[in-house]
Amino acid sequence: MTLPRRSWAEPFKIKAVEPLRITTREEREVCIREAGYNTFLLKSKDVYIDLLTDSGTSAMSARQWAALMMGDEAYAGSESFYEMADTIKEYYGYEHVIPTHQGRGAEHLLSQALIKKGDAVPGNMYFTTTRLHQEIAGGIFVDVIVDEAHDPENLFPFKGNIDLAKLEKVVKEYGAKKVAYVSFEGNVNMAGGQPASMQNFREVYEYCKERGIPVMLDATRLIENAYFIKIRERGYENKTIKEILKEICSYSDGCTMSSKKDHLVNIGGFLAVNDDELARKTRELVVVYEGLHTYGGMAGRDMLALAQGIREAVDFDHIRARIGQVEYLGEKLIEHGIPIVRPIGGHAIYLNARKFLPHLDQEELPAQALAAELYLESGVRAMERGIVSSGRAKDGSNYKPKLELVRLTIPRRVYTQAHMDVVWESIVSLWERRDTIKGLRFVYEPQNLRFFLARFEPVEAKVPAGRAV
Repeated sequence: MTLPRRSWAEPFKIKAVEPLRITTREEREVCIREAGYNTFLLKSKDVYIDLLTDSGTSAMSARQWAALMMGDEAYAGSESFYEMADTIKEYYGYEHVIPTHQGRGAEHLLSQALIKKGDAVPGNMYFTTTRLHQEIAGGIFVDVIVDEAHDPENLFPFKGNIDLAKLEKVVKEYGAKKVAYVSFEGNVNMAGGQPASMQNFREVYEYCKERGIPVMLDATRLIENAYFIKIRERGYENKTIKEILKEICSYSDGCTMSSKKDHLVNIGGFLAVNDDELARKTRELVVVYEGLHTYGGMAGRDMLALAQGIREAVDFDHIRARIGQVEYLGEKLIEHGIPIVRPIGGHAIYLNARKFLPHLDQEELPAQALAAELYLESGVRAMERGIVSSGRAKDGSNYKPKLELVRLTIPRRVYTQAHMDVVWESIVSLWERRDTIKGLRFVYEPQNLRFFLARFEPVEAKVPAGRAV
């Protein structure tokens, strides 16, 4: 007899709680206007359920909190650094570890060390800070992700894969010596948290190794990618997350890491590489930009919490529950006909703003408008991942990505299923009155990474024929 599927529960119990403030719609109307309709500019005290990001927002475990008390705060040669470095070598396999305050610090060091003006940097879809650091260093980012990644409804299981034919085209156009490195992200953020397959990691590395091109992973959510390989790719179902993670890294020459995601800490990151000369160059740079090479902008206590976080993050029960909560929210939205990116990804649900608000032109910033309206509806904070995040080309025109998304990012070990119920119910309520949602326009626009600080105002709504506002 086959038993029906049972409900699952988180593999932890709650030891401390943080009160949440529930605001009225009138209060939220004031808050969103003062924030210029940019959810990044809201004050956290005015947010009920915060799905802005999973970066540095995880709940640390009792063992991580205990590790904080053991930190060695020596300026040079901290024991905390050596424990962290040994743990990274054990789980990721790289020879050299250069600590940084967070992921973008590692991106900066890598870009400055490897990119020369005019070099191409092929990658599986851009990420905002990564591309900016590459461009500041003189590089030219070229998207080589598979076509399926640009289609929110395509169910291909590994939409984070690099298209080898596209990569070959870049290498032929620039020449292998003018390709600084291949930037290969695990669980591609801008594509909807979509993983790459082990086969693709292996094939890309073999192709690049033959041509002397380094492969550098964005390992920020690589543990989540390892989980998807375990459950989706034949031959890996009986391997541990730790084993899969280390094999992925073996098909690369190094990685950048924002430990504020997979590693369950509030701050920290690193650059890890195998090449001795690259390690020497980046250690010299970290002293200039981040701090001494044995702390890199982190306190000793943070390095110990990071090391403990790595050990916890590869636990299968943890990662299954973490992604299971994301899947729960996604399945509820699909059940109610809400357009989202599919398959459901690892760290977030992405609303398809193009289909949610078809009456808005992309220049009316539909994803930004939808994120602002969700906050107004229920106090849930999400973020835009579309035309605003993409920025402008050199001629001043907006980049217009095919994906116009609102990201609902689930912090690890923070919210309950009841919180997820509030989220999907709020989105369903928005869906039922979607024709009333107005677009936005810029009233202030920073030159770089504009989505962080930009301010907006509503524009007049366009009412579809036969539909009343």
